Amino acid sequence: MGEFVKPRFQWSPRRSAPRGFTLLELMIVIAIISILVSIGAMQYQKVVLRSREAVLHQDLFVMRDAIQKYTGDKEEAPQSLQDLVDKGYLGAVPVDPITRGQDWATGTCDTVLDPDQVAGGICDVHSTSDQVSPFEGTPYSSW
Repeated sequence: MGEFVKPRFQWSPRRSAPRGFTLLELMIVIAIISILVSIGAMQYQKVVLRSREAVLHQDLFVMRDAIQKYTGDKEEAPQSLQDLVDKGYLGAVPVDPITRGQDWATGTCDTVLDPDQVAGGICDVHSTSDQVSPFEGTPYSSW
């Protein structure tokens, strides 16, 4: 009756202390996170570039359409892109999404639509960027 029963497990400071992550486990997690971040960053850059190209296509379409409408209405081509803004054909000269400036390359024509017309003017517009589209393989200045 007076026997003392020894417990199966005895408290030990070594067993009850919280166990942390090993250096190897932390390095593996950091490597996986860095791989995922680099893949995400590359995809983000592609999406941004594609959206800039889409904006460039749209801006060129709108400006060329405004040039044609101006030329048809006024029976003369505009002398500058600012003429399109001044006459209400464009709200403002758009910013080139590739160069991030309003430095458009304009093509002039000497074609006259009316005998009273004395000079030609702008008949086309292009980007001034010398970069090549990685998706289409053509220079932005040729669009």
